[in-house]
Amino acid sequence: METKEAALLRAYLANPCRVLSVPFWKARNMELPAGLHVVHEQDVCRESYRYETDEPYFRLSHTMEHVNKPSLAGFAVHTATREDWPAIVSIIARSYENMQMDLDRLADYAASPVYHPALWILVRDGNRDDWAGCGIAELDRQIGELALEWIQVLPEYRRRGVGQLIVRELLYRMAGIARFATVSGRADSESHPEALYRKCGFEGQDVWHILRE
Repeated sequence: METKEAALLRAYLANPCRVLSVPFWKARNMELPAGLHVVHEQDVCRESYRYETDEPYFRLSHTMEHVNKPSLAGFAVHTATREDWPAIVSIIARSYENMQMDLDRLADYAASPVYHPALWILVRDGNRDDWAGCGIAELDRQIGELALEWIQVLPEYRRRGVGQLIVRELLYRMAGIARFATVSGRADSESHPEALYRKCGFEGQDVWHILRE
């Protein structure tokens, strides 16, 4: 008889963004705190929940087909080492007003079973010899899922192709390794990150709502 987890995995592989709001490996280890509900757009019946806030998140997937090596004139991709972690912390802090990141949190990411050293990257501006952005992704080797987690471009480098360079580079590095890729982000963000991922080949119409009582 098929186990509950095996049935969930089979359904997830067929339609990952509709079945779960997060990557499969994360769903297996995640326990929602009291007062928080995560519900798919098609399943939301707001009258059934008592909540104060509703945060919508898009969730997209990529088939990992037609992935080519990206390039952007004047910029170079660098595989991050531990010595580069302070740069990553700085980029994330400068990219968000209310996002907390520190070296201890990065160490937790690096200790995860889905950590892959090739999926921590930085982009350098060759003209100014300075960092322009960073990207962190994870690889679930058991099912072949590439999950994009942190894609940051410093404000002064936005709308110059750096974000696409980061996303396409992460996809390229896992071409022939990952079976598919997923990504999510705030659907109501003023920076419109969904448009970036769609330009890079991600597809889907799934939206998940985080409802907080």
